[in-house]
Amino acid sequence: MTAVLTNLRNAVIAGCALAVVLLLLYLTVWGGALDASFWRFFFRWLHVLSGVMWIGLLWYFNFVQIPTMPKIPDEQKPAIGKHIAPEALFWFRWGAMSTIVTGLILAYLNAYFLSVMTLGASTGFAVPGHTALGIGMWFGIIMWFNVWFVIWPNQQKALNIANKYPDLSADDKAKSARTAMLFSRTNTVLSVPMLFSMVAAQGLFRLS
Repeated sequence: MTAVLTNLRNAVIAGCALAVVLLLLYLTVWGGALDASFWRFFFRWLHVLSGVMWIGLLWYFNFVQIPTMPKIPDEQKPAIGKHIAPEALFWFRWGAMSTIVTGLILAYLNAYFLSVMTLGASTGFAVPGHTALGIGMWFGIIMWFNVWFVIWPNQQKALNIANKYPDLSADDKAKSARTAMLFSRTNTVLSVPMLFSMVAAQGLFRLS
């Protein structure tokens, strides 16, 4: 057990193996099948996993790293900027991408893609859950855009990730860091109504 828990790869493999055991139970003991309902569930599961990674790291940056950085002695800050932050940003941006892709696939599999993307307008606002879910999806898309086209490019400059900007001045790095922070904070603001809309669509309204 120690060999599993002290190695991240092994821990992830162990988690996936336990999920496979549950899948086998579903297919045998519980009488399930790999039908359309299963694939809707499967992509919802991937969507939730991806979202946990994305929003978890978003909140880590905003609730932990950003407020704590001013308290860290200057000589220790390079450890954050050169090692921890680039790694966290990798999982952060790809978590965002995976969340959006699996969410769009899920909307397609549930046959409400057009309705939610138009906030229910394409179906005459007949299904309130589609409007609620669509609001959440558009918040998520805005957040995804911020991650890939504002936060990540500016963090690359601020932290000189992969040594892409070795000649950037200290002032330009500071401006990029501030821009990344402001848009990250914007995503934190949007994450609250986004999650409210997503959960409301499932719990307060009907989706069909």
